[in-house]
Amino acid sequence: MAVNTALPQPSGRRQFSWGTPLTYALALAIAAVSIAPVVYVVVGGFRTTPQIVANPAGLPDPFVWDNYSRVLTQSNFWQQAFNSAVIAFGTTLAVVVLGMAAAFVLARYSFRGREGLYTFFTLGLLFPAGAAILPLYLMLRDLSLINSYYAVILPQVAFSLPLTIVILRPFLSAIPRELEDAAAIDGASRLGFLWRVAVPLSRPALVTVGVLAFVASWNSFLLPLLVLSDVNLHTLPLGVQNFSSQYTTDTAGVLAFTSLAMLPALLFFTLAEKQIVGGLQGAVKG
Repeated sequence: MAVNTALPQPSGRRQFSWGTPLTYALALAIAAVSIAPVVYVVVGGFRTTPQIVANPAGLPDPFVWDNYSRVLTQSNFWQQAFNSAVIAFGTTLAVVVLGMAAAFVLARYSFRGREGLYTFFTLGLLFPAGAAILPLYLMLRDLSLINSYYAVILPQVAFSLPLTIVILRPFLSAIPRELEDAAAIDGASRLGFLWRVAVPLSRPALVTVGVLAFVASWNSFLLPLLVLSDVNLHTLPLGVQNFSSQYTTDTAGVLAFTSLAMLPALLFFTLAEKQIVGGLQGAVKG
């Protein structure tokens, strides 16, 4: 008697699973909750305050451009934008350079206490920045750094380094030793290997930590509020507070100011989204 040994052919139709629709529904719900406030703030800037009071969830009818033009013509706005840019770029540069150097040592050098030092850095992720505000202020005051860019940049760099090292170390550890040996044969030093090989290969991770540091610095409010009493040094988050305090009844103007204040960080994050995802995936795999 013949036995049919033919394997069953696939039906060509994918098996339905309730997990996929549920995943998409959950993702759409989270996206809506995250995006809706941003859209409301941006659209609200194109309305008048009476329109917002009459119908808070309505659309501009007609579109009003005066709120944005009024904010953009204020000298305080551009001064605060300049202060935010200096602090954010200074923080980002220091975080990337110092984080890359520290992660390279922890990933490529073998020495006693290396893992303990790495654990010490990772514990920094568990330390709440708010708990250090008072002693940090006293230390900055003793160093005569109050009312200066350094009073914001240096603490922000310190609080950003733990996450930066955690993301960068897996990338640097994954670089094959053969590449380092080949670079040494070609006459490259350890620093030459870092600059010519490690940095290009770690570009997704560097972009990730750079964007995270920039966005966190741009949106920082509590630290600048405590250490920058000089109005000429105020950043945009402080400018939003000052504007809303000065124009308490101008809701549309406050929404327009808030939209312009968050726009650079939002654009910066959006343009580097793919690099951020790749950098975080590499860190998780490592």
